[in-house]
Amino acid sequence: MNTQQGSQTSNFSNALPNGTALLVIDMVNCFDFPGADILKPEAQKAALAISHLLSEARRGGYPIIYVNDNFDQWHSEKSKLIETAQAEADSPELDAIWPRDGDYFIIKPQFSGFYATNLPVLLPKLGISKLILTGVATDICVLFTAADAHMRDYRLWIPKDAVAAESKEKGEWALEVMRDSMKAEVSATTHLTIADWSGKSFNSN
Repeated sequence: MNTQQGSQTSNFSNALPNGTALLVIDMVNCFDFPGADILKPEAQKAALAISHLLSEARRGGYPIIYVNDNFDQWHSEKSKLIETAQAEADSPELDAIWPRDGDYFIIKPQFSGFYATNLPVLLPKLGISKLILTGVATDICVLFTAADAHMRDYRLWIPKDAVAAESKEKGEWALEVMRDSMKAEVSATTHLTIADWSGKSFNSN
């Protein structure tokens, strides 16, 4: 049984000319797992940058796709995940980045947003060739999603101020891997905008 459904459907006529989408990974989150006491404050910092990106994406008409773990709640779905996370968040930073009507929402069963989800179907239908990855954790779900995206020839921007990990060392290691092995851009949102990055020319190397 396929439980990983997006909140919207699309067809090829909906393809967008800018070809860039913003992914928010695992930020609809109760932060009630081992290590969450360390990760949550870092996620709250990242949420400030994510909120900035969400605002720019909405102004510019870029698709916003929340890609979220089911946290072993196999009977759950979008509204229940959001409702539970909102009740537990107790954070104005996280409150600022909840999904809105018009955003896509995909539930993933594993680390990568591409594994056993409809993300590989949705992105081509939207005409996407470039992905901005944000969320948690930099060295786990963000990294695995980036690797799968890279193998599918997506261009990547992982803003270093819009992702978070349990430790600075793990986060920096993962960003280094994505920058050096996947040719990802890792500049902070204070140094780059969606419009500027999306408009860049990328060589084939």
